[in-house]
Amino acid sequence: MAKLLSCVLGPRLYKIYRERDSERAPSSVPETPTSVTNPSSSSWDTYYQPRALEKHADSILALASVFWSISYYSSPFAFFYLYRKGYLSLSKVVPFSHYAGTLLLLLAGVACLRGIGRWTNPQYRQFITILEATHRNQSTENKKQLANYNFDFRSWPVDFHWEEPSSRKESRGGPSRRGVALLRPEPIHRGTADTLLNQAKKLPCQITSYLVAHTLGRRMLYPGSVYLLQKALMPVLLQGQARLVEECNGRRAKLLACDGNEIDTMFVDRRGTAEPQGQKLVICCEGNAGFYEVGCVSTPLEAGYSVLGWNHPGFAGSTGVPFPQNEANAMDVVVQFAIHRLGFQPQDIIIYAWSIGGFTGGLVTRTVRQHLNLNNSEQLCRYQGPVLLIRRTKDEIITTTIPEDIMSNRGNDLLLKLLQFRYPRVMAEEGLRVVRQWLEASSQLEEASIYSRWEVEEDWCLSVLRSYQAEHGSDFPWSVGEDMSADGRQQLALFLARKHLHNFEATHCTPLPAQNFQMPWHL
Repeated sequence: MAKLLSCVLGPRLYKIYRERDSERAPSSVPETPTSVTNPSSSSWDTYYQPRALEKHADSILALASVFWSISYYSSPFAFFYLYRKGYLSLSKVVPFSHYAGTLLLLLAGVACLRGIGRWTNPQYRQFITILEATHRNQSTENKKQLANYNFDFRSWPVDFHWEEPSSRKESRGGPSRRGVALLRPEPIHRGTADTLLNQAKKLPCQITSYLVAHTLGRRMLYPGSVYLLQKALMPVLLQGQARLVEECNGRRAKLLACDGNEIDTMFVDRRGTAEPQGQKLVICCEGNAGFYEVGCVSTPLEAGYSVLGWNHPGFAGSTGVPFPQNEANAMDVVVQFAIHRLGFQPQDIIIYAWSIGGFTGGLVTRTVRQHLNLNNSEQLCRYQGPVLLIRRTKDEIITTTIPEDIMSNRGNDLLLKLLQFRYPRVMAEEGLRVVRQWLEASSQLEEASIYSRWEVEEDWCLSVLRSYQAEHGSDFPWSVGEDMSADGRQQLALFLARKHLHNFEATHCTPLPAQNFQMPWHL
């Protein structure tokens, strides 16, 4: 009876990883975790085959889940319609609650039938036995056997906790339960004119902004968090995950962030290969509709690096919602996992991030600034390490006019703000003007023409920077260029711009080829 209850409440099983030439034993397979055959490094190709009862019950529950999601998104309009028609009176609500209760009982019965179908299937019984054993004892052997299955990630045991002693003892400045520190926009001082009356006038807009950010706005900014989209992409995500596990020997793990969100990750270890770049770990941060299963992890994988992919909160197996604070907390636990569990040194970790797009418009501008502000340039300026920006010259998402207008590409602003912070004397009026001219180049030929017109002496630029670094250290901002001629500042500004930004002739969603995945420049 306990096993039957476990089958009723257990997660959905998608795939069992097995060798192609291995045969599954029939119902006589003993229900012990040690009976699982460990997969080899070759390809595995066995989707879980549910019995008819489980299959049909699963279809009914999945359909109910889709209807519930549609009802949830359309509920404001439905409530408004029902209110206008007078259907929200007590005499109408009570019968409706009876109908809803009956429907819930029917769905509970369907779930019990699905559990019976699972209970009659030896494959599922073996899986649920291994899952329960892993929850009781997360030994290496149990985890290895559980990794043979692809199932609903909500039931996956936590592999790494943000409060693990091995990580927090060595980093006393780590996050509290409130989360890691985020840069906040500086408050706008309006003097004494901002009276209580003015604040009261702003209150409706502030309330509207909050509601938009926490309902429609968040889903517009991160469409990948929408359940219906994830449901439609589920076959593609399962296929991409199988590819990472089967062909790349990827290892899946669940990380618990300080805000309670569970982060879905996939790690591909290349340290045992002959390729030297395998000693470096690339942490891939996907776009606003990207998942590690089908995202930008392919580029560093093709280039031979070790890779750690993760999904935003609310994406696929990750829980929560992708607000900026949750994103920061998720990234914190991912980096801690890379350092303290996977064993990579901070200097061997590379962050590879895809754009998340932007918004325009009146109310959206207020909403994004107050509730969904990611502070990209401010966060970038706080980082003291090497940076390489890749500007897509035909990007149709982060340009504010048309893709052909390369000066409207928001990547330009990131470069200018980064250089202005790190080299304020170099990026004075003359340096800023010449870098803007260089950014206007729409082809490699124009770019090279501008670079050669100013006769940039790269050896001289390197010697100036190295001399300053040797005398003053590496911490930014630098005062190099303070006593330099205008011509010298222009040469140095162009040199630095070319080292910090590379052009890639492609649209926003075109994957970056492996040959374009390069390490950032540093002295």
